[in-house]
Order: sequence, then C-alpha cells, then structure tokens
Amino acid sequence: MTDTVPVADLVDQNCHGVLRTELGLGTFEARLGAARALPAPGTTFFDTQAGFAVRRWCPPLLGLEAHCPPAHYLARRRELGVAETSRRLLRATGVSAHLVDTGLPGDLTGPAEMASAAGSQAREIVRLEILAEHVADTSGTVDTFLVNLGEAVHTAASSAVAFTSAVAVAPVGGHAPRVATEPPGPVRLRAAAGRWLARREEERRAARRGTRGRGGGAVRAEPELLDHLRWSAMACGLPLQLRLGAADPARLADFAAATQGHGCDLVLLHGYPHHRQAAALAGRHPHVYADLGTVPARTGARAAGVLAEVMELAPFGKLLFSSGAQELPELHLVGARQFREALGRVLGGWVEDGAWTRQDAARVATMIGSGNARRVYGLG
Repeated sequence: MTDTVPVADLVDQNCHGVLRTELGLGTFEARLGAARALPAPGTTFFDTQAGFAVRRWCPPLLGLEAHCPPAHYLARRRELGVAETSRRLLRATGVSAHLVDTGLPGDLTGPAEMASAAGSQAREIVRLEILAEHVADTSGTVDTFLVNLGEAVHTAASSAVAFTSAVAVAPVGGHAPRVATEPPGPVRLRAAAGRWLARREEERRAARRGTRGRGGGAVRAEPELLDHLRWSAMACGLPLQLRLGAADPARLADFAAATQGHGCDLVLLHGYPHHRQAAALAGRHPHVYADLGTVPARTGARAAGVLAEVMELAPFGKLLFSSGAQELPELHLVGARQFREALGRVLGGWVEDGAWTRQDAARVATMIGSGNARRVYGLG
C-alpha cells in the first residue's frame, strides 16, 4: 500500500456560498450534476464520482454510516437542519480561509456567514461581470456608466481579495474571441458599452411586457467591455482569476505574455480537462498560477494521477488548491477531503520510491494546500 503524506491546512482560493434553504431529494441531486439539471429518468446523479464521494465522506459527520442510502442521508440532513448540517460539514473541511466568489445567483451565504459556519477566515472575490450589471442598473448614459464602472472597480478593490472573470467559449461552429492584449480604445469601448446597455434596457422592457428578450444580458457578449473590465481590475494590483470552463488555456498565451510585469497575478481556474495546458502556461510565466480545483471532484479515484500530471509541468510554487464548491456544503467537504487524499497519495508515492524525503513532501504539501494562496492573495 502506498504511503501518504498528510496535508494539513488548506486555503480554499475559489469557492461559493452554501444554500440557506432546505432541499428535497430531487433538488439536492440536481446540484450534484455539473449542469444543475435533473438526471435522466431511471438514473441518479448519486451514480457519479461526486455522488459516491458525498456518500463516502459526509454521512459519518451527521451520525450515519458511510455509503448509507441517499434517502437516509437526506432525511438526517433535514432532521439536523440546514444551519447545523452546514456547520458540521464546513468545519470538517480543515479549511482555514475561504475566498468566496459572491457572483452566483440564489440564496447563498456570503463571506461573513461562511466564516461563522466554518470557523475560518473569509474574504470576497468580486465577479467583474456582476459588478458591471449592478453599475448599469444605476447609470443612465454610456458616459455615466463608464465613469461609475471605474469608480466601482476601485471601490471593490479596497475590500476584495481578488477579481474574477470568465473566459468565453467558442459557440458551435464559431471562434471565441481571444482575451485582448491591451485595453480597448475609447471609441470601441463606448460603442460596446452602448450596445450592451441598449440590450439590457430591451430585456427589461421585454420582462415588463411578459415577453422574452433577444439577448442574454451577459457582459461577455461584448468582448471590448469585458476586456476593459479586466485591464481596469489589473490596474488595482489584486490577483485576477480567469474562469476557464471548457476554454483552452492556450487562448490566454498572448494575454499572459502581455500582462507580465504589470504587477497583477493571473490565476487560471478550473482548467480540467485542459489541466496540462494550464499547468504549462503557469510554468512559462512568473505571474501565472494554475488552480487545482475540480480535479478531485471530477476525477474521483483517478484524482491522484491527474494531480501528478499537473505537477510534471508547473513549479510547485505555482499551484493552488480550491474546491470550486457552490450551494452544497457537501461539495466543500468532498473537495477538501479528496484533494488531501489525492495529494497525499502522490507525494507519499514519491517518498516511498526514494525520490523525495518526507520533509520535502510535507513542505510542498503545505505550499500547495495553503502557502501559495497566502502569498498570492496577501493573507495573514
């Protein structure tokens, strides 16, 4: 049996709040799926890596046997209540600091509530797209919007620990725009802002009429406006997290080169299944970091192998843990437990082979689990 190296403290450098409301079997199960949709008839999302991990790690913390039937687990969850369930599960993660992206919709806990429930430090990550939407709602003209947007970014930087933004994915049969290597000029920016504000107003009118608007209302539909937001955020000096989703990190190569030396760190979030490309990009640029979030949750029993692949390509000082968890405290626990187990297995195997000393393995475990995040985000 492979030896393991303990991974003690964790800083969850990208996560979301948990739901304040009780869930039934169907609504709980939908949140185990990546698409947040119900499973196909006759199937269950408990038959996934995430589902099996929840059944393994969570029931004992609620006083049940591991791998108990889902219905038994959810009945016990309702008996304890949302607040107590969240408290037990979050405190069992061993996470000492949560960096909370507050941009998701829904009745989710904020950083202060997360800190109280988990017994941790918690700081806010500001989602640039949502910030722009809030500013737009109180700005009547394009010029007012752009002035207010600049002020809002700088105000947010005074209390936030980082900014985050999504990298666009190419539509079917098309090509997604690359992230710009310089801010857009004033003419292009005003035109993009005007189009976006007009579309939002059209959607509001359609909503009042009870009809559906044509656009999605998302800033990412106007690349120049999103590029302006990113460059404005980077000027504040806080780290900028780039949410990759299904986007290939190779599309960020020119942007990474252009931003080197600007005093802002870039963190590539949720790179799986493009984890090797993300790690390679982090290895090429001193200000680029690769997030290990979602690897354990998506790969389950194979998580150790995937982590080893990432560690082949990026210096260990460029890798950061996150759970990426949202809505369910169970996903916070699963992310932390499976990451600890997978990283401990990888490092323990190298110690067992004589390639590493146990002291070096413990040092690197601390670096990836918490030390790198504390340095990048300036945490005490």
